[in-house]
Amino acid sequence: MTRHPPRTGVAGPRRALVVAGAAAGALAPLRFARAQAFPNKPIKIVVPFPAGSATDAIARVIGASVSSAIGQPVLVENKAGADGAIAGTEVVRAAPDGYTLLMATNSPMAAAPAMKKNPPYDPVTDFTPISDIGRYTFFIVVHPSVPAKTVAELVAFAKAKPGELNYATGNTTGIVSMALFNALGGVKMTHVPYKGEPQALTDLISGRVQVMVVSSGTSLPHIREGRLRAIAVTLDKRSPALPDVPTIAEAGMPQFRLTSWAAVFGPAKMPRDVVERLNREFVAAIGRPDVQQAMEKQAFMLQGSTPEQLGALVKEQFESYKSTMKIAGIEPE
Repeated sequence: MTRHPPRTGVAGPRRALVVAGAAAGALAPLRFARAQAFPNKPIKIVVPFPAGSATDAIARVIGASVSSAIGQPVLVENKAGADGAIAGTEVVRAAPDGYTLLMATNSPMAAAPAMKKNPPYDPVTDFTPISDIGRYTFFIVVHPSVPAKTVAELVAFAKAKPGELNYATGNTTGIVSMALFNALGGVKMTHVPYKGEPQALTDLISGRVQVMVVSSGTSLPHIREGRLRAIAVTLDKRSPALPDVPTIAEAGMPQFRLTSWAAVFGPAKMPRDVVERLNREFVAAIGRPDVQQAMEKQAFMLQGSTPEQLGALVKEQFESYKSTMKIAGIEPE
């Protein structure tokens, strides 16, 4: 009788399953260890606008809250220029390890790519969405030397003086908004572009320019003290900060629709566990009372999200900006 050697292992498909299961089990502690280890050094948030801008203030307040929670510094680096594309490009090229993030707005993630025939990056595929942060409040403001107190009066005044009114812009929200306002109102004002809101606001207050679409974070003190006059808010509801100022729809331009938002992104292909950790930390920061109080002063409406919800927002906003630019008569360059 032929004797067969004893079977000491598992053969065929069963052995493959056992090996695969063992490998998965071995990887699980590694993934857990990586999640526990992150972050173990400072995190950098790149801001696409100058120091003193609304986005800069938001990044610093939320970054400080995240830093306290994770026990690591969260540093803000301002990289202004090219409608936010300089900052966006830097983050696209960074290592996808979670230590370089972008406090993005609709400027680098929707308007800037839509305004270029050959954009420097794809806002949908070249970034990892982390969390929505919230919505900006923008006001249409005029220098007190302009007699208009309503949108209708501004349109009438601009029509009476074609090309004589100068409007300032410090970001793509201002560029697209004012181009849309001119198109819908059938008026012609002269565009004076600036690298950022703070510089544009300085010249608006001095009277060198007369009209601007400006964020609440930089304009509210000047509006309240009478250095500027707000004639409309671009939101679909009135701002609690200035409840007497009508919405642009109430003021007679219901076709004016433009969302201004802020959100956090990283480079493409970030590890899922790192994305989930960052999402938890930013959403938690948004919910803290001190952060909420600071943002209320700027009339910035906080709004967190999942990474997937933010990814859907980027796709929708990119298409929306392309449509709005057509109405405003802005051709990609």
